[in-house]
Amino acid sequence: MRYLTFALGKGRLAEQTLELFEKIGITCNEMKDKDSRKLIFVNEPMKLRFFLAKGPDVPTYVEYGAADIGVVGRDTILEEGRKVHEVLDLGYGKCKMCVCGNDEARPLLKHHELIRVATKYPNITKDYFYNTKHQTVEIIKLNGSIELAPIVGLAEVIVDIVETGTTLMENGLEILEEVCPLSARMIVNPVSMRMESSRIKSLVTQLKGQL
Repeated sequence: MRYLTFALGKGRLAEQTLELFEKIGITCNEMKDKDSRKLIFVNEPMKLRFFLAKGPDVPTYVEYGAADIGVVGRDTILEEGRKVHEVLDLGYGKCKMCVCGNDEARPLLKHHELIRVATKYPNITKDYFYNTKHQTVEIIKLNGSIELAPIVGLAEVIVDIVETGTTLMENGLEILEEVCPLSARMIVNPVSMRMESSRIKSLVTQLKGQL
């Protein structure tokens, strides 16, 4: 039996995923060792391998077959646009992608004005404005402190992930439109889905029973 390889998004997402896996009897004690320098962790009896990766890289590993299965936020799946099968909403890491700005920006959205939109997620933003709203916008890619853009006049609105909305309120911004709900998702390589169909379907069924 060949190994099934999992790519997990680093951080809290990986911790929550391992907690969920433990409920169905999948353990990997090596991963709990905070001092470990290992890159790949193995559960030999179950023929499973795990490795941690930066969120945006997880769909890449899965698309190219370096991992059979990945767990990552839906925002990353949508933004990266990789050829993978999304098989399960794991239900944690819940938040939403939103268009945010101050109240003066509301009519600009309503009347489909040509505006500038700052975001870390240009592909999601383009799809929303061009294909859902049919509004032409100029998209400005930023890598951090997105809330700053409307305050300093770089953009009229931003598209970003919102969990509690506290950061928005502290900066005089609010949610103007909701783009899509987000949460952790399990993705599978299309070839692995065919070759290891029974093992993967069994895993998905067991996980569904815990959600």
